[in-house]
Amino acid sequence: MKLNVLVPVKRVLDYQLKPVLNSARSGIETAGFKFSINPFDDIAIEEALKLQTALPKGSVTTHAVSIDSNPSCRDILKNCLAKGIQDVTWINSETNVLEPLAIAKILKQFVNKGEYNMVLLGKQAIDDDSSHTGQMLAGLLNWPQLTNASKVEVSKEIDHVTVTSETDQTADQVLKSSLPCIITADLRLNTPRYVSLPKLMKVKRKPIRELTLTKDFPEIDVTPRLTTISLNEPEVKKPGIIVGSVDELISKLKESKLI
Repeated sequence: MKLNVLVPVKRVLDYQLKPVLNSARSGIETAGFKFSINPFDDIAIEEALKLQTALPKGSVTTHAVSIDSNPSCRDILKNCLAKGIQDVTWINSETNVLEPLAIAKILKQFVNKGEYNMVLLGKQAIDDDSSHTGQMLAGLLNWPQLTNASKVEVSKEIDHVTVTSETDQTADQVLKSSLPCIITADLRLNTPRYVSLPKLMKVKRKPIRELTLTKDFPEIDVTPRLTTISLNEPEVKKPGIIVGSVDELISKLKESKLI
């Protein structure tokens, strides 16, 4: 049995930058800012590469896909190729607004057109923090889902996968699933590798398969279902104070109308 891994990746504002609100556009300022691969998706890419190395040669295929309207997402996909991902696809969304449900519907059709038996993606994107896409995709495909993975082990026979993930309790939970399945990656799963310039140069001219929503996914409704009412900077945290007694603490809480 072969393991065919699909890794959806998203282009987001670089995690090292502080987002700046653009009040005129009611959104985050993007002009002139650096964009990178979503950190959680980068971890998913690394895990796919680890599976590619750990399992018998030729038994694993890896494919990265990005759904984006900006051609700059090709740079993200080239980075994936330089790391060792075997194939990549850019799905031109032809719009700037795609909600998790729309993304999940597109991925469902993409998965059905291929022969993938594992979708490995980040647990969330750092721009909207929705953490919905993996779960919605599992529901649409009717596949088992193993979320917030901190450890992934695929059997040598490639017939099942064991995933360790964090819980609210002190002990981690260990789940076992047959294939196909959906896995979402947590920060503890691994540390993504660094891509050297020579490796990037080697894949610079490698063609990237391009699909479009209107031509290749015409039946999928991507109309936004959510409306942003307002977007504001978080309130500045007030400095704490030290109280001398329980009575003073209660008095301060009453003044703040917390009790």
